[in-house]
Amino acid sequence: MSFSRYSISIHYARTFLSALERQGYDGETVLAQANLSRDLLHNEQVRITPHQLAALVQGLWRLGDDEFLHLTRRRSRFGTFALMASHALGGTSLRSVYHRSSHFYNLINESVRFQFEEREDRVRFSLELAAPELDRDHTLTEFLLMIWHRFPSWMIGRRIPLQRVCFSFSQPAHAAEYRLMYPAPVFHNQTFNGFEFDKEYLDSPVVQTIANLRSYLQRAPLDWFSRQAYYPTCTRRVLGLLEESESLGTATMDEIADAMHTTTRTLRRKLTEEETSFQEIKDSLRRDTAIHLLSQPNEPVASIARQLGFSEPSAFTRAFKHWTGVAPSAYRKQGED
Repeated sequence: MSFSRYSISIHYARTFLSALERQGYDGETVLAQANLSRDLLHNEQVRITPHQLAALVQGLWRLGDDEFLHLTRRRSRFGTFALMASHALGGTSLRSVYHRSSHFYNLINESVRFQFEEREDRVRFSLELAAPELDRDHTLTEFLLMIWHRFPSWMIGRRIPLQRVCFSFSQPAHAAEYRLMYPAPVFHNQTFNGFEFDKEYLDSPVVQTIANLRSYLQRAPLDWFSRQAYYPTCTRRVLGLLEESESLGTATMDEIADAMHTTTRTLRRKLTEEETSFQEIKDSLRRDTAIHLLSQPNEPVASIARQLGFSEPSAFTRAFKHWTGVAPSAYRKQGED
């Protein structure tokens, strides 16, 4: 089991689709292309794969001709990001990437105001929506901040370590998704929406080429949704070892502790300090692996159950229903409808 696996809350799919349909568009075709059904959208526990969310967003971009997904006053027409990216590629450093990308959007669309500030020892990148009430669930704000961290990181060929991410709104119900989005502590009820990082990274050179950019844009937005989740140190090591395991379902805490050259007691203590446990990590990985495999139409449910270490399909069904609120067969059927 070496493929990259994690799932994403249905919250983002529902929010983006709802915004489009409020403008009078019919999203049924886009849902079908993403292998999703409307029934799934109404279940808060349901999670989807990065490929499903990427297909949905790509379809919404094209259908509504708006890369801001109808969550702002003015559209950002499909292809605008590509133009900005080409413009940003003309710079030589991370500093110029942020300057060029911010200036580009501030010139062409007043719906979002991007601000790039250099301070004594750190950098602040922030954004402000002209009509924040349209982004009622704050998902566009979250989405844009994620992009403006990941795209510049790709431009310099390494991830920019963030010091903190700040939001002006209160912590939402889907805040657990931030571990998939931002490699830094997240703070709410702040005075701005943005993030900060060490100023020393601004001189990092741009390493990408036009050819690389074409490939990058062809994959968008999948790459933005498919990056490794940002876990604390010990949690990340445990997760990595479980992902590499050929027997995820039967892997034990003792085995993982041995592989980490530590004791089970020490491992348990460190995970508790990171507010998790071995069983929680293992169950989340089994859940996300199950969702990934269920998105493959030719993979029998019984086979998936065996791969995940369940002795009987019925045990897998109970566990999956506990994780997502629906049975595996129902999840797959809804995705095929």
